[in-house]
Amino acid sequence: MDRLNSLQLFIRIVQMGSFSQAASALNIPRATATYAIKELETSLGTRLLDRTTRHVRITHDGQAFYERCVRLLGELDNAFTSVSQSTRDPQGVLRVDMHGTHATTIVLPNIHEFHAKYPHIELVISSGDRLVDLVREGIDCVIRAGTPRDSTLIARKLAVLPQVVCASPGYIDTFGTPSHPQELSKHKEVRFFSRSGMVRYPLQFTIKGKTENFFLESWISVNDAENYVTSALHGYGLIQVPRFHVEEALRQGALIEVLPEWSSPDLPLSVLYPYREHMPQRLRVFIDWLRKLYKRKFDPA
Repeated sequence: MDRLNSLQLFIRIVQMGSFSQAASALNIPRATATYAIKELETSLGTRLLDRTTRHVRITHDGQAFYERCVRLLGELDNAFTSVSQSTRDPQGVLRVDMHGTHATTIVLPNIHEFHAKYPHIELVISSGDRLVDLVREGIDCVIRAGTPRDSTLIARKLAVLPQVVCASPGYIDTFGTPSHPQELSKHKEVRFFSRSGMVRYPLQFTIKGKTENFFLESWISVNDAENYVTSALHGYGLIQVPRFHVEEALRQGALIEVLPEWSSPDLPLSVLYPYREHMPQRLRVFIDWLRKLYKRKFDPA
């Protein structure tokens, strides 16, 4: 097996957690896969995978090597397929997962444009902010805000979202308006946390060129963007969200911006997808369409 195929095999084993499943997916014998990885480890002079009869675990060196392989082979695949004109009519099922807000306010109102251009692509769109296993769940890509934490996925930036801290008029009447971030200790927030329960998100402000985190008291916590905004509308505390999510509420006075003279860090938005030996053309054209859509929305110049 040549070096390129060995790297593709290594990536597939890590993603699937199994020599047998990876070998089956690549249509090669299990013994060939085992021998190829042994040869790869010998040439590198280090162990990439620890394996038993039931489990495959990536080593520390293997993880670093894997991350570089994903990036390099992803770019190599892009280089080849970007000049290919052989698939001018992409088709098939494309499964996408995104936050509900992005689905309802940005993607779905414009998805007819994509369908008109690529009528033979069938879209299956799920909404949520949970961490999904793209490979095992058969999802082609996800749209996520924040800095990507999963180094096994390829990330393409869609936009940078300006954020705003705001609260309802009723909340302001009760707790007053802070004039400096240091006064936030007297205030309440609606707490937002990840579905895994591992991450609690603070309010953030840029002070003297440095991002400062503020953890406020709270009596309610949510892990859904719509519930987050709804809680603020009912006066339960301060929230920090991308401005586009609450533009109408701010315009109507249902929410009031707090500390507007102190900037909130922008929130990056990316489309994430797993490395594949050959990216489906339907995924490639969808990502290209998404990038143009978000540029039109957030960077029209």
